[in-house]
Amino acid sequence: MNRFQKLLVLCLFVYMPFAGNAWGVTGHRIVGQIADSYLTKKAKTELGKILGFESIAMASNWPDFIKSDPAYNYLSTWHYVNLQSGLSFDDVQRFLTADTATDAFTKINFLIKEFKTNRLLSHETKQLYVRLLIHIIGDIHQPMHLGRPDDRGGNAVKVRWFSDDSNLHSVWDSKLIDFQQLSYTEYAAAINHTTFAQRKAWQKQTLVEWIYDTYGITEKIYADVKPDQRLDYAYNFKFITPMNDQLVKGGVHLAGVFNDIFK
Repeated sequence: MNRFQKLLVLCLFVYMPFAGNAWGVTGHRIVGQIADSYLTKKAKTELGKILGFESIAMASNWPDFIKSDPAYNYLSTWHYVNLQSGLSFDDVQRFLTADTATDAFTKINFLIKEFKTNRLLSHETKQLYVRLLIHIIGDIHQPMHLGRPDDRGGNAVKVRWFSDDSNLHSVWDSKLIDFQQLSYTEYAAAINHTTFAQRKAWQKQTLVEWIYDTYGITEKIYADVKPDQRLDYAYNFKFITPMNDQLVKGGVHLAGVFNDIFK
């Protein structure tokens, strides 16, 4: 393969849409953009040292883009936590307390602990960990990343998005967001209207509480859909507000984690 052919293949890959990425490219950038607006001055400075000229929004998709490299296959299960249906808060808390799997819950805890306790992290490792935290915290606010193991988080629940074949996971990854026809900066500006009291309350929540709140929406999504159902304007009208709330909470929670790490 000559140099031009290699470049062509690379370009095709870069612009190829990813399947099964939580929130999709735009959604992750919305979460990152919102988080950036709530960082403390010190957190902004420390993140700037780690990411350089890369913003939180632009760093947010790196863990999905890197799926092309087999060396990072070990990250594949870091993006989600599979939960069965019908669980109470106590059920979820017990499950997560005993959780030793390689999943979003255990790895968010691992990454935060590393930043707080490991003073020997290299710059490259810090950069990796920051990108992962940005992305995975976004992931657990996408309800289908807490979906059921038997249908792979809704990937096996076939639906139609207007006239197109799709699946429930894909609808929540990107189709609902893309339907709004906004850039990530426009979208963030349109929905990012929190009060100080809201931010304080959300940032006092534990990771288990974040997950259970998202899981409640997951349950409603499953209850509302039938296999091969056509989802259209009515579905958008019904779920646009809870989806936007999740994007905002993801950004506020992410900012709270970085403000705590770099306090």
